[in-house]
Amino acid sequence: MKREQLKELYVKYGLDESDIFNIKFGNTSKPIITRVGIEKIQAQLGISVNYKIEKLSEDHKSCIILANGVTMTMVDGKPQPKAMCQSFGEVSPSNNTNKYPIAMAEKRALSRVVIKMAGLATYGVYGEDEADEFKQQK
Repeated sequence: MKREQLKELYVKYGLDESDIFNIKFGNTSKPIITRVGIEKIQAQLGISVNYKIEKLSEDHKSCIILANGVTMTMVDGKPQPKAMCQSFGEVSPSNNTNKYPIAMAEKRALSRVVIKMAGLATYGVYGEDEADEFKQQK
């Protein structure tokens, strides 16, 4: 059932084969959504995200960013929040090899907010930015 439900969500958000791949971990497989796929979902749902740096090391190699995602709806002709979600993105030398750690923390925070707001987190879906080993193998 999980596979069929995931497929329905992928179709709902306009994702295609280039936006999704699987990574094997032992006996299990994890669905991964690419950066482009995350941005497609964000656009489809109309998610606006604001970021706040919660913690930044002096050498800028470790960072924690809070992302606040919101979708809006109109109520009596006025925009009102429809759905809201918060999540963090973090990097440190132990989980990041990218030369731009603050940007990576932001990407991870965005992926987590979008995946949660799309209802994909309950299916064990991750964003490609979660870890270096999640990068699609060519």
